Amino acid sequence: MIMLSKTCIPVSIGNVSSQNEQTDKYCSLVKNSTLRYKLLAFLLFTSTITAFAQEKAVAPHSGNPLFPGWYADPEGSIFKNSYWIYPTFSAPYDKQVFMDAFSSDDLIHWKKHPRIIDTGSIKWARRAMWAPSVIEKKGKYYLFFGANDIQSDKEYGGIGVAVANNPAGPFKDHLGKPLVDAFHNGAQPIDQFVFKDADGKYYLIYGGWRHCNIAQLNDDFSGFVKYPDGTTFREITPPGYVEGPFMFIRNGKYYFMWSEGGWTGPDYSVAYAIADSPFGPFQRIGKILQQDPAIATGAGHHSVIHTPADNWYIIYHRRPLTETDGNSRETCIETMYFDEKGLIKPVIITREGVLAEKIGKKR
Repeated sequence: MIMLSKTCIPVSIGNVSSQNEQTDKYCSLVKNSTLRYKLLAFLLFTSTITAFAQEKAVAPHSGNPLFPGWYADPEGSIFKNSYWIYPTFSAPYDKQVFMDAFSSDDLIHWKKHPRIIDTGSIKWARRAMWAPSVIEKKGKYYLFFGANDIQSDKEYGGIGVAVANNPAGPFKDHLGKPLVDAFHNGAQPIDQFVFKDADGKYYLIYGGWRHCNIAQLNDDFSGFVKYPDGTTFREITPPGYVEGPFMFIRNGKYYFMWSEGGWTGPDYSVAYAIADSPFGPFQRIGKILQQDPAIATGAGHHSVIHTPADNWYIIYHRRPLTETDGNSRETCIETMYFDEKGLIKPVIITREGVLAEKIGKKR
């Protein structure tokens, strides 16, 4: 036997011309098969890469903002195995005459519930409806809000409360008048938050103009219970406080959070303190949420959601880099983490937001 120059297969000496033709055909088949093999291998490789990329895409993020439109001061809650966000409609004061709500089963897809409350149902409110805080009690949903942006006790307005049978409303006036209609301890009656303590007592924590009060609500939220010393409003203002209070309990400790800086400026931010009681004393620990000049400015006025799966989320508003109007604020979300000492780690603001999480299911 000899090897032909094309070295595809060995052939016997005989009719060399015929053998060359056969070898050419065989080599062509081999080459075509090799090309097909390489093509198949390439397609398998690329399909594997594509499948991997698609697998990663199966776990989408919420994205920031969570929903379109200018919305600020968002309060997040969990009602009926759904996430709810109640924000301020961010617009000039005279146009802030209603509030929308948003609900989601997974933090990704949000449904808008328009005009859950407006000045048509709250006759004493005429403008500047701000910072809703909603809590459920005995099957009823109570929405606390600020209205009219009063600048002194000579003006009519303050903090009101409305009630509904459903977290989507419609909410109707609970009292027919403000719950808090005057300044106490220097606190402007705005930026209300309702806090349920571990012992079942409910407190209204509120205040602008760098002062914060806490007052115990009575059973039907129509008024307050006086403290043993005869006072109703107790000041708990920590250093650096401006507005936007929020409180939660973790491992027996009370985390008190607030906003500082000017709400129209880039350095609006969130700071916090920890105490053994909702009354403090609260010593400022530091900022945990603030602007990122590469992402957005004015990150502040937040709330916190704690899920049954023990995940913590901070919901807040911020201003896109493309905007300069103070009212151009959008609602965003990030995961909030704690260190081994229980301190809140600085929150990194993102465009991606958070992963999907359904109530009662692990991510």
